[in-house]
Amino acid sequence: MKLLHIDSSALGNHSVSRALTADIVARVRRTRPDANYRYRDLAAQPLPHWSPVADASDPAALLGNEVMEEFLAADVIVLGAPMYNFGIPSQLKAWIDRIAVAGKTFRYTASGPEGLAGGKRVIVASSRGGFYGQGSAGAAMDFQESYLRAVLGFLGITDIQFVRAEGVAVSAEQKDQALTEARQAIGTLLPKAA
Repeated sequence: MKLLHIDSSALGNHSVSRALTADIVARVRRTRPDANYRYRDLAAQPLPHWSPVADASDPAALLGNEVMEEFLAADVIVLGAPMYNFGIPSQLKAWIDRIAVAGKTFRYTASGPEGLAGGKRVIVASSRGGFYGQGSAGAAMDFQESYLRAVLGFLGITDIQFVRAEGVAVSAEQKDQALTEARQAIGTLLPKAA
């Protein structure tokens, strides 16, 4: 199994999503010690935003190819996705722009788009300062989870699981409770079949 770990939070050691991705990866690696592991920190080493590149030897094109190959090779992707201003960090969007490529991860057909990257499992560690889950007053402002489900689904990925920590900026007690609940959810994750 090939495991790809992506972090995108700019908060470093103060990041809830980074703590959760580390816990998820530890859980996966305990259940699958044979996993081939790859890590990418999109905040520490941001990808340039996508722009057309005519020269395949251009450093941006080479980096884009590397990111695409990591993604295509992965069986399980652990994705740290904090909510920033109701959506995802721009660093994570830059990564998505590198993996959402016509002819590689999706294609257009006469009957509509077809995802080409199916068969992968994605576990998203979602952190939110407030409450945006289904049924909450802020649910209509959640463009983080809905976007990730849509774009991953567009690529053909249907095995998507979210581990959420909500309300982490409300109070220290709420943050502790959110982390406890998220870690309990991580404890129930099952390894992907070989």
